[in-house]
Amino acid sequence: MSKRRVNKGIFISRLLLCFLVLALIIFGFVYAKTYIFKDNQNTALSSNRNEPNVDQQAQEPKEETTSASFVCVGDYLIHSSVYDDAHKNANNKGYDFKPMLTYVKDIVKDYDVGYYNQETILGGTELGLSNYPAFNSPQEAGDAMLDAGFNLVSLSTNHTLDSGSKAVLNSRAYWDKQDDVLAVGSYDSFEARDEVVVKEINGITYAMLNYTYGTNGIPVPEGKEYLVNVWPTNLNINDPDKDTKYQEYKKQVEKDIEKVRDKVDVLLVAMHWGVEYTHTPTEYQVDAAEFLADHDVDVIIGTHPHVIQPVTWIDDTLVIYSLGNFLSAQYQDENYNKSVGLMTSFTVTKTSKGDDIKISVDDVQNQLLYAYYNQSTWGNFKVVPFSHPDIAKYMSNYKSVYNTYKKIVQKMDEDMYVVPLSK
Repeated sequence: MSKRRVNKGIFISRLLLCFLVLALIIFGFVYAKTYIFKDNQNTALSSNRNEPNVDQQAQEPKEETTSASFVCVGDYLIHSSVYDDAHKNANNKGYDFKPMLTYVKDIVKDYDVGYYNQETILGGTELGLSNYPAFNSPQEAGDAMLDAGFNLVSLSTNHTLDSGSKAVLNSRAYWDKQDDVLAVGSYDSFEARDEVVVKEINGITYAMLNYTYGTNGIPVPEGKEYLVNVWPTNLNINDPDKDTKYQEYKKQVEKDIEKVRDKVDVLLVAMHWGVEYTHTPTEYQVDAAEFLADHDVDVIIGTHPHVIQPVTWIDDTLVIYSLGNFLSAQYQDENYNKSVGLMTSFTVTKTSKGDDIKISVDDVQNQLLYAYYNQSTWGNFKVVPFSHPDIAKYMSNYKSVYNTYKKIVQKMDEDMYVVPLSK
């Protein structure tokens, strides 16, 4: 048997080639494990650091939005003919003002907060009721407004002291008994005046400050300045100290604002100001409005002129210069000046994400109201919205009257929305 001969050179060469290939394989494996896999692992770790896990995502604050609706009307001016009519409504056994507010109640019930100005003091029947120029009104007038859905009331007016301190204390006692109602501007002590009262609706907190330009020359009793909040924006132009006095009152208002501003989402200020029966805001009204806007007041609500004045904006502050009369027996001239009032509504929206909170006032709507009464009998009082189909029953020329007062509302802002007439 012959044997296969092996070439030793070739054998050695092949053996060396095998060792070389094996070395390259081992080196490649070590390199891949050391560098490529490590880089991939680092990339994965880095990616995991950048992407929150489920727990982290759960802790991320969500954006939440809530809103509250507000509606405002003007002077509730209870002349003797008004409470006499209410007496008849109650069959001469007490006073019933509710039939006067039927149309309005249908609107107000849809709002979260309803504001009005209690022009005449609710001192009650025990003190004896009285008419202009020194009013005292039955507390049943307030009952009707509460029944209609109003729960935010300003009490500081030029008639607050008409029937003396006792009437103010009776009024304050009446309002303090009302649940879920915020009544401001007139108090029974300095402690009550200085207390910051905050209300909340739909997760939105709000408060109101309230001032009157004066008290018809009736001195505020010394040591009892809490009876009525005064900020004289109608100072006598011939008074050489008028500017100094005005600035002193501004300092007090500034303190009041600072005390409450950071405690609420929405700050409203009710101002009893201006000149009666004029549709144009005075220089002092404009100055006071700018001052309040500069101090982050959200909404300024004006009363006292007994006629409508424009609605506008100062930056982000809504300014209603005068809502006019809501209900009264003031004389109706051919222009219905003192009989046409305004109902202004708006929505406050609160958007929050963690500690980031934003408040906006929007959806402003202005609706004209007619304070009707039978001029022959001085009775049958009724507040009728111009948007209601029944307006034609109470005012024959309602279309031209509507156009007249729409222009006044829009005088400072032509885009200010006025609710149209019913079709």
